[in-house]
Amino acid sequence: MWFPLNYLIARALERYHEFFGDAFTIEYPTGSGASTTLDDVAADIWRRLVGIFLVGEDGRRPCFGGVDRMQNDARWRDNLLFFEYFNGDTGAGLGATHQTGWTALVADVIRRRHGTLPSVGEIIARVMRDAD
Repeated sequence: MWFPLNYLIARALERYHEFFGDAFTIEYPTGSGASTTLDDVAADIWRRLVGIFLVGEDGRRPCFGGVDRMQNDARWRDNLLFFEYFNGDTGAGLGATHQTGWTALVADVIRRRHGTLPSVGEIIARVMRDAD
């Protein structure tokens, strides 16, 4: 799983939601029979992307995979690495580390998720208000 591709998909879904609104829904997850808005799908993608770096209920970070030193050693466990890509099933970091050029996009995801950056809707409303 490439982090930047998922980032772009989630941002696009948010933009489409701004255009289509809550009336437009899709089946998500596929095959579930449940319908949801594009904004909700984007929020789930954001949650999953951030979750790769968070300590889970089992006390382990998915991004560190099976590397015990990174999972358990107090000198290492809180030092996050940005990997080139991630295992789509486990979230384990793969490929080169220190990919701050794209995987560090997680910082933007966290900022948006916690409201420190305006949403696309807020930006559009501000532009429309300023145009009047």
